[in-house]
Amino acid sequence: MKIPQHVAIILDGNGRWAKKKNMPRNYGHAQGSKNVERICEAAYKMGIKYLTVYAFSTENWNRPADEVNALMKLLRNYMKTCLKTAEKNRMRVRVIGDKSGLDDDIRNRIKELEKASDKNDGLNFQIAINYGSRDEMLRAMRKMAEDVKEGKVLPEQIDGPLFESYLDTYGIPDPDLLIRTSGELRLSNYLLWQMAYTEFYFTDVLWPDFTKEELEKAILQYNNRDRRYGKVKEEEADV
Repeated sequence: MKIPQHVAIILDGNGRWAKKKNMPRNYGHAQGSKNVERICEAAYKMGIKYLTVYAFSTENWNRPADEVNALMKLLRNYMKTCLKTAEKNRMRVRVIGDKSGLDDDIRNRIKELEKASDKNDGLNFQIAINYGSRDEMLRAMRKMAEDVKEGKVLPEQIDGPLFESYLDTYGIPDPDLLIRTSGELRLSNYLLWQMAYTEFYFTDVLWPDFTKEELEKAILQYNNRDRRYGKVKEEEADV
């Protein structure tokens, strides 16, 4: 079976999962957080080299204040847990998104986690926090405009690879496969530049119920796709 090098996941359905169990939404987020660790381990054992998860978007600030506060508390706790997990499994962790919009203590924990795991040679695990793809591209363009203004970059030098060097994901290969749980059929402002040729897999399974077996189903589906990158098959080219 062909294993994708990079899998991106939109972790959707935590709140609905909790509601089905007559529990508060925050309980669903907590269980979803625990499932991330299980899927990281399963992904690495399958041979996936990069895994990127959408943890908190720039739009999530618009949720009720109590839910946002609970999510921030969950992130704080997860940073501690992830530090131990990264050390145990030699996982390299990077956080993408606008870190300036986060509280100081969360930014400090992110720095600690990234520094501590920087040399690890296991799964490359990216967490998107306060991330929105449009915001990422705007931030990249502002940085590039400053460099043009200072004479570090000439306008005629601007191309795809140069622009990518300003993105949060610089040095990380584009996703081969996107998985979105809970039945929603949209990208929700996630890795728009990076997913130009990504294969999409949507499932009705809610994120806390997404298992290793569900991941295998997604990869089996991925194996049935014909990735052409705008080209045609050799036999079609001869017609």
